Amino acid sequence: MNKNDPLAPTPAPRRAASALLSAWLIPEVPPPFWRAALAAIVATLAALGMRFALLGPDQTLGATQAFFPAMVLVTLYAGWRWGLVPIVSGATLGWWLWAGRYADTMSEPQTASMVLYLISATATTAVAHGMREAVIGLAEARRRQQDAETRLDVTQAAAGVGPWEWDVATGALHLSPAARRNLRLPLEGALDFEQVAAAVHPEDRPRVQAEIRRAIKSGPLYEVEYRLVDGPDGERWIHGLGRIERDAAGRAVRVLGVNFEVTKRRQAEEGLRESEARFRALADSAPALMWITGMGGSREFVNAAYVDFAGSDYRDALTLDWRTRIHPEDLPSILKAQIAGEASRRPFSLEARYRRPDGQWRWLKSFSQPRYGPGGGFAGFIGIAFDVTDAKEAEAKLTGMNELLADKVDAAVAERDLAQAALSQAQKLEAIGQLTGGVAHDFNNLLTVVIGALDAVQRHPDDARRRDKMVDAAMTAARRGEKLTQHLLAFARRQPLNPEICRVDRLIAESEALLRRAVGEVLPLKLSLGSGTRTARIDAGQFEAALLNLVVNARDASPPGGAITVSSAPETLDKPRGELQPGAYLRVSVRDEGKGMDAATIARAFEPFFTTKASGKGTGLGLSQVYGFVRQSGGEVEIVSKPGEGATVSLLLPASHEGAILQEAPVAPPAPRPGVEVLLAEDDAEVGDLVEAMLIELGHNVRRAGDADEALQVARANPGLGLLLTDVMMPGDKSGVDLASILSAERPELPILLSSGYTGQELAEARAAPWPLLRKPYALDALVRAIDQAFETRRPH
Repeated sequence: MNKNDPLAPTPAPRRAASALLSAWLIPEVPPPFWRAALAAIVATLAALGMRFALLGPDQTLGATQAFFPAMVLVTLYAGWRWGLVPIVSGATLGWWLWAGRYADTMSEPQTASMVLYLISATATTAVAHGMREAVIGLAEARRRQQDAETRLDVTQAAAGVGPWEWDVATGALHLSPAARRNLRLPLEGALDFEQVAAAVHPEDRPRVQAEIRRAIKSGPLYEVEYRLVDGPDGERWIHGLGRIERDAAGRAVRVLGVNFEVTKRRQAEEGLRESEARFRALADSAPALMWITGMGGSREFVNAAYVDFAGSDYRDALTLDWRTRIHPEDLPSILKAQIAGEASRRPFSLEARYRRPDGQWRWLKSFSQPRYGPGGGFAGFIGIAFDVTDAKEAEAKLTGMNELLADKVDAAVAERDLAQAALSQAQKLEAIGQLTGGVAHDFNNLLTVVIGALDAVQRHPDDARRRDKMVDAAMTAARRGEKLTQHLLAFARRQPLNPEICRVDRLIAESEALLRRAVGEVLPLKLSLGSGTRTARIDAGQFEAALLNLVVNARDASPPGGAITVSSAPETLDKPRGELQPGAYLRVSVRDEGKGMDAATIARAFEPFFTTKASGKGTGLGLSQVYGFVRQSGGEVEIVSKPGEGATVSLLLPASHEGAILQEAPVAPPAPRPGVEVLLAEDDAEVGDLVEAMLIELGHNVRRAGDADEALQVARANPGLGLLLTDVMMPGDKSGVDLASILSAERPELPILLSSGYTGQELAEARAAPWPLLRKPYALDALVRAIDQAFETRRPH
């Protein structure tokens, strides 16, 4: 170890003596009472002994001088309170020598000497106590420093970080044990630069030395990454960091730095580079356009064919807005299909005409597939596109040839029509195949659970525990199938709104947390709700989605410091306004303090895909959703705005005169009614068997019919019939609604219950009918409630 090393420790004998003196003379904690008292007594007796031993009892001079060392020692050991003992003892001795033993009073010089003694003793004690506090504080600071250094050493060792220091002037080099381990150097003994340089790989050594010289000459920092000399554990990489300290003249005097091993990172980076190089080589060799997008839809990679078709460099191809290249006739349908496909996070395909940089239009057919990250989360899409222009041109030529032949030969016309019909049918089948393929996959999964569970129950009927478990699994899968059919109805746009009586202010208040998260912390969101208990008949989920769309638009339009206000209030129209009839309404408004809109922008605000936001910032579908929801709810949307004055978008919803329906806890189904004779009209034999078993379980007698005509024959032949349960969709020319209407006219007192799964146009007729509608699938308790409702709503005798 270099003797000039500033990190070198204090010599052991001197440090031990200092620590021993501090520990005995000034303990770190106050000593116990008995030790403090003993120290005060011993010091006082020692002072008295020295006084009488040196001056004797008759000498009045030097009465108090001997007590100053005692008061200093006692104060340093036990504090100023115990230092008062020698002070009082000295004052008492002085008084006794000067006057007490003679029963006399002290003279003025003696009194002055006593006062001077007390002042000096007090000052001495105060100084000694201050020294004691300072030494104790210094010891505590030293202990904290040692603890911090210990924690730092442990942290550095755990993290593999090795500090080092180099004195440029003297050449002294100090490396911590961690730094030595990282460089494979001995943990003990002095080191010089030649030894350290010898640990660096010969190919990297000149670069490391050049970087150090550059940093010392001109740079405040030194940073370099290098390999070590090959060892038994293979190639190892070290990352070095250093900071140059300079004197007032700008000369480098010291370098402080750290090193740590980065072998695993380098190996991972090298493997990643090799993998990316292989992937890029493979992608660039493909004749098709290929790309990868991230979560937000921005492209992260494109191949050489993509760049060539874009007619730009790689960076510009990543950010190319393809909407400027799509044929105007194809743009609306492509945007709509792309938005739907990306929102579904499922594979989708697009086909349109795109313009090359040379102005030529080419047909591209693209296929996009979702990709997932290491954790299984959605990470974006990977896509590929093929140029199908030649196939399109061939198809166009074929169509033109058919049209030419159609003008000459009637038979050719008929043949062409048949070919076109076949082509159209094939396209329809392709679309249906794409849809049903995914549906079939999901239903196969559900049926696997149901069939497997039922098979297990059938094979082990006596195992109650397994039976209950398998039945629960089958029921869960069936419920998932029910939800899947609901999603299909929504996809097919056959799923109507689900309007219910809602208290609008309550819906807004319950959505406040979501709205505030959408706005963020930059803009304040204010609620001014004045509708009170008034209600409207709306779909709660669609209303919340519409309100969220308006708040997000207001957020994007608001400048920093602006505010967004959501308000509600009742409004009465005395005369028609547009398509709104006079009556009571609820106004829900969202106001922002943005730059506003002119009349031309307001006129186009509700157009699908129209947006004033920057490219990639909006789809233009938000206000379209708001408009569609409000119009379907029987209301209207109003926009009040001027340039520079913000904008207010208001929803006028028809007020309902019915009270708000409160969500209550599920109640038990009513007790089954006494058994009656039930006519079950169901064309699906398996469904009929199941429902018949359920009705028998409830104590009813069941008569079956496979269509409406057969059901009419059975009903007319059985005057004691007590209930009609019919499916809405029936084979033949009569639906279940037609059957119910005929029997209701013939027998008004007959309770009627409709049942439906998915019935297309007939669903609207069933919902408008006066009889209860039981939606498939249903369980026994739902059947009990529906039968009870059918009896309650039947016509009186």
